[in-house]
Amino acid sequence: MADYILLMHDDGGEERAADWEAYLDGLASAGRLRGGSAVGEGACYRKVGAPGPVSKHITGFVCIAADSLADAETCLAGNPIYEAGGTVEIRLLPEDV
Repeated sequence: MADYILLMHDDGGEERAADWEAYLDGLASAGRLRGGSAVGEGACYRKVGAPGPVSKHITGFVCIAADSLADAETCLAGNPIYEAGGTVEIRLLPEDV
């Protein structure tokens, strides 16, 4: 299994805070949950030149274990952002970086 990160965007409807516990508990009981958190304010830095803007539309992340991108996609069921009509971006976290 590989690790994938689910990046929550702020472009959907109102998710219910109470739904997060059930969603995360389900991932944990399936042995898929690796961690996650909401994300707050920040800044971009660059050694030379002006940095790009902070990606303000990303509000949090969940790290999961999955066999493939298609398998990771099955973990969207019950995700409060996804269920509210918002975008969840899935990215592979490469092992050899």
